[in-house]
Amino acid sequence: MTIKIKQALIGGIVATVIMTLFTMMAPMMGMPKMNIPQMLSMMMGFPIAVGWIMHFMIGIIFAMSYAFFFINVVKGISSNVLKGAIFGMAAFVFAQIMMVIMGAMMGGAPPMEGSMVLTMFGSIMGHVIFGITVALFVKS
Repeated sequence: MTIKIKQALIGGIVATVIMTLFTMMAPMMGMPKMNIPQMLSMMMGFPIAVGWIMHFMIGIIFAMSYAFFFINVVKGISSNVLKGAIFGMAAFVFAQIMMVIMGAMMGGAPPMEGSMVLTMFGSIMGHVIFGITVALFVKS
């Protein structure tokens, strides 16, 4: 296994854990509940265990895409934190597009809880935290 693959694999897992912990703490910070594995499993009609597996698979795939593609887009930026924040924003936009597509294919998304603005803000924060974590693990 190459160093870059190992960094992306470990970074993707760690970043997904950190993002998940952030979303679990979100209600304590005044944001709506954001349970990504539950949302994924509900959209597809599968048990929550499948949602958890998908959540981590998506995190690893995003980390691999950072390591092998996105890192070349931001190679002119010296700060890994800034690279990660930009990647996190890109991941957020991509995730929103995919949620709309999945919702259309699966007959709708699960109902949102709480304020849409706070949910979006929390999701952006979670993805930026994810991106920064990945960027700190994957060395350019």
